[in-house]
Amino acid sequence: MAGAPEQAAGVIGGIARTRIDALRAREAKMYAHARPQSRKAMAEGVSGYLAGVPMHWMRDWPMPFAFVVEKASGATITDIDGHRLDDFCLGDTGSMFSHSPAPVARAIRRQARRGLTYMLPSTDALVLGDLLARRFGLPSWQIATTATDANRFALRVARAVTGRPKILVFNGCYHGSVDETMVNLRHGRPVNRPGLAGEFRDLTETTRIVEFNDLDALDAALGEGDVACVITEPVLTNSCMVLPQPGFHDGLRDLTRKHGTLLLIDETHTISTAPGGYTRAFGLEPDLFVLGKPVAGGVPASVWGMSADVAERWTAYEQTKEPGYSGMGTTLSANPLQFAAMRATLEEVMTEKAYAHMDKLAERLELGLRAAIERHGLPWHVARVGARVEFICAPGPLRNGAEAELAHAPELEAAIHVGLVNRGCLIAPFHNMMLISPATKKKQVDRLVEAFDEIVRELTSHV
Repeated sequence: MAGAPEQAAGVIGGIARTRIDALRAREAKMYAHARPQSRKAMAEGVSGYLAGVPMHWMRDWPMPFAFVVEKASGATITDIDGHRLDDFCLGDTGSMFSHSPAPVARAIRRQARRGLTYMLPSTDALVLGDLLARRFGLPSWQIATTATDANRFALRVARAVTGRPKILVFNGCYHGSVDETMVNLRHGRPVNRPGLAGEFRDLTETTRIVEFNDLDALDAALGEGDVACVITEPVLTNSCMVLPQPGFHDGLRDLTRKHGTLLLIDETHTISTAPGGYTRAFGLEPDLFVLGKPVAGGVPASVWGMSADVAERWTAYEQTKEPGYSGMGTTLSANPLQFAAMRATLEEVMTEKAYAHMDKLAERLELGLRAAIERHGLPWHVARVGARVEFICAPGPLRNGAEAELAHAPELEAAIHVGLVNRGCLIAPFHNMMLISPATKKKQVDRLVEAFDEIVRELTSHV
């Protein structure tokens, strides 16, 4: 597969680096010329913000500078220079069900007249608990504001009820900014991920790490008897997508039960699979479940649930622990705006009909991208989990996080990204992820495939 040796030879993903650099320079010039207002606003940074941006990752878009959004609606986004783009990024999953779905917008307007936060339940809260239990299959739920928070809180519960200190993650995982998950495997040894700011701890002291799809390594790691919880996505995302091999999830569940370890499934990205997520679609049986980003239609919110057994064990633990702050919960979590937006999303937006539409167009996108790759003879592949599609500039399928890291081709991906923006298509900035929303149209998918094909043709025209 594509990796460091090929890149060192001046070729990335089967494309000469000189071709990639030339395309990116040309596309960057076109981008900047077409956006004078965004260039004036963003190129030198915005006054008052550290490094000129409200959040540091706004500097990480592959374009010469981020464009300023005028508005977003459905599956389109419009910048202040008047460019209207087909949006396949959708807030990197936060707006997966489209920008401002009508039922959510109505719920926000209604709740805004009733108060936005007051640390007490609303009438929507009285309905939401049962909605979550029916939708995702676990009986007991809590509300948080981000999936990072929800994962942190769920891991506290896991450690509390098991009396064990460690968690286990899979190499290449993504669980927001949960500290313990910021570990990589390097030459078979766990290390802190590079680039962590201000990290003074050795995170490998609290975290075990093995490769995704490696049940033998998982068995050995859990056999130490000190792992409270395995936290995993059903499919590795936010890098180069890695699908589970046949039997992996059954083996994962069997091994965690064998060793008395809890299993946390983080569906924040794989909710693209079905209304109940990958978990309900494929009959997974987690002890703990987390979902963030799109669950409130774009309003910051997340949920985390637990099985009846874990809830019973947690209740017993609470009765014996000394009084004091649990380390779980934030003041704005479980606010009435979240309740209203989540209820509207679950009842009216995340429907079977919506998912059928998303899946159909995602398959069309997958096939179109694959055909373009094959037509131009490139050693790339396409992966999909429901409405989430990703082109990967290396052969596949990938088996684990180590292979995903080698397959990542930042310079090539950045050139393609800017080229797509110039052709009216926006995809996720940090990897090649594309989402289909209920508002996405067939013509938008076809435009994306056509733009991708044109860029790939330019990259390969002199190969």
